[in-house]
Amino acid sequence: MTEPAERPVDRKLLELLVCPLTKSTLEYDAQKQELVSRSARLAYPIRNGIPIMLPDEARKLED
Repeated sequence: MTEPAERPVDRKLLELLVCPLTKSTLEYDAQKQELVSRSARLAYPIRNGIPIMLPDEARKLED
């Protein structure tokens, strides 16, 4: 069974989103399907084209 293809993320939505903890801008990582907050050192997942902006769901960035 193959995984379904990821839905594209709306570019205008990405421009509006900020980190919920630091209110800083986010970097879009298309390969990993994540929005990265360098200041919070977190990567928020994007599932089926929807950014999951919950700190509890975010992956901690390593050094």
